[in-house]
Amino acid sequence: MAARSSRPERLALAPVSPRLPERLNADHLRNRADFLRAQRGIRRVASGLTLEVCPTPATAAQPGRLRVGFTASRKIGGAVERNRAKRRLRAAAAAVLPLSGLECTDYVLVARPNTLSRPFDGLLEDLAAALAAAHLKLNGTKTGGRP
Repeated sequence: MAARSSRPERLALAPVSPRLPERLNADHLRNRADFLRAQRGIRRVASGLTLEVCPTPATAAQPGRLRVGFTASRKIGGAVERNRAKRRLRAAAAAVLPLSGLECTDYVLVARPNTLSRPFDGLLEDLAAALAAAHLKLNGTKTGGRP
């Protein structure tokens, strides 16, 4: 009988498909002017977050990249709650924006009181729905109604 190793066996990974969906890289918004520009842009409110979207200025635009920022006001709670809310928003953005975001676009995710209590799957759904609605508005198409 062979002795079992406490070390798990390494599994061979499947080869990566050359036709993966395009993933965008994200940069962080850090300047107040960028946050204010996004605030004047398109806003979509969901239960767990508010999404603000605007085109990236030509001086900062880079192909294949988008920019994202996160904010939580004192209405959310103390520093611990605000940091937790921003961590949850960062995780949701990392899961959704690289595949669903538009290049040369700025996104600001604003925490709402439900950001802390909403299940993470619900937060992902909120972000995906807000993104879809904001992209429709950004591209200039009407949502619903007659053509």
